[in-house]
Amino acid sequence: MKIRIGYELVYECPQPTPMVLMLNVHHSTAADIIMPDHITTDPTVPLSTYYDSFGNWCTRLVAPAGETRLAASGLVSDSGELDPVHPEAQQHLVQDLPPEVLMYLLGSRYCETDRLSETAWQMFGNGPTGWARVQAICDFVHEHIAFNYGHARATRTAFEAFQEQRGVCRDFAHLAITLCRCMNIPARYCTGYLGDIGVPPSADPMDFSAWFEAYLDGAWHTFDPRNHIRRIGRILIAQGRDAVDVPISNTFGPNTLKRFVVITDEVQEAEARSPVSAA
Repeated sequence: MKIRIGYELVYECPQPTPMVLMLNVHHSTAADIIMPDHITTDPTVPLSTYYDSFGNWCTRLVAPAGETRLAASGLVSDSGELDPVHPEAQQHLVQDLPPEVLMYLLGSRYCETDRLSETAWQMFGNGPTGWARVQAICDFVHEHIAFNYGHARATRTAFEAFQEQRGVCRDFAHLAITLCRCMNIPARYCTGYLGDIGVPPSADPMDFSAWFEAYLDGAWHTFDPRNHIRRIGRILIAQGRDAVDVPISNTFGPNTLKRFVVITDEVQEAEARSPVSAA
């Protein structure tokens, strides 16, 4: 299948404001890109790009005073298959983990392993290990947190989500990541597109989504405690320790986000050949 992706963001800045954007699909999806999601700006400003330390593609610009529109429209190919499941996947002993994944065992800005370690071991220490343990954590998080966009708070941590029992997709991911790390399973935060493909349409406006990956049997595996079902058309944008590493934008000065639109739609063959504006 083919999926149209894109966005339109409008920022208003009282003065020229440097920005770093993390909005392009991840380089690991390069083979699936049919039409690249190039960023356009109005007014036109110079753009420069780089890979960050996690391998995410970033764009730098200086937004002028006034309104700046950022937009993109791309087309990607997708297998149309559900998220894979590998119930046989086992977790590694910490001493056997490759060095590059060890950072995903440690606490981070939104994932306070020190505050949830004892709780995690009490809840999951005597149960199964490997895939089954991660699934048990996802089961708990899905039931423990009540989802509502009105509960969004940019500063909420995993421990606070555990206590408050409410939040949005990033809070589900942060809590599950933290509990996995407490159980010696490397886990990393992911953000990207996830449209209503193969599920009933949502009445809520489309947004970027958050999920996580756990490292088992020498590979990273996708888990989604918010939706808690296998999904079709998950398109990765960025990965990191938690949400602080993968914001859609870092703005270095005062600003107001005046418009936010995200597009993630399955398209038919004829429509796929016709470019569509992200407006």
